[in-house]
Amino acid sequence: MAKQLDYHTLREIFSRFQAAEPEPKGELDHVNAYTLVVAVALSAQATDAGVNKATHELFKIADTPQKMLDLGEEGLIEHIKTIGLYRNKAKNVIKMARILVDDYGGEVPNSRAALQSLPGVGRKTANVVLNMWWHYPAQAVDTHIFRVGNRSGICPGKDVDAVERAIEDNIPVDFQQHAHHWLILHGRYHCKARKPMCGTCLIRDLCQYEDKNL
Repeated sequence: MAKQLDYHTLREIFSRFQAAEPEPKGELDHVNAYTLVVAVALSAQATDAGVNKATHELFKIADTPQKMLDLGEEGLIEHIKTIGLYRNKAKNVIKMARILVDDYGGEVPNSRAALQSLPGVGRKTANVVLNMWWHYPAQAVDTHIFRVGNRSGICPGKDVDAVERAIEDNIPVDFQQHAHHWLILHGRYHCKARKPMCGTCLIRDLCQYEDKNL
């Protein structure tokens, strides 16, 4: 684990990320808060591209909790059976739809606690939804962010909760809204697990990773 980078270094890193991609976006397709929650829940142990392929037709017919209930579990399975763990995910999506209809008037709640109370929604999913839909600077730490944070020193931590705190505590506030997107994209396309592309990395001169692939 690298040591935590200082304020000035972090400001320079995120200034570079911002210059390269001023408005980074999540890669899961959605049309409203509900379809975003469903898409993120389905993305566990699956690729965003795989989820988008499965939900392309699904969200045309089931873009609200009530419509998802009308489709039913077996109908939902037909759309998402190409995604890993699809049976368990289908059960959770239907349970979630029932709770949203019965307890929230068919609307997606926008507190982290309420979101996490829904079946199939953990802290990471809740943070993605809060950030992407309500523009709250929540930090959704996935494997990419965990790797980048600990390699570089941007946000080191022994577990995802510690990395999330490191982002919130150390990254300047004006970069917080997009911080997790910049870090995810950097990990997905540049700071890869097996062969990091250090030779073309925007921040290689500021990164503490000792085994740079140059």
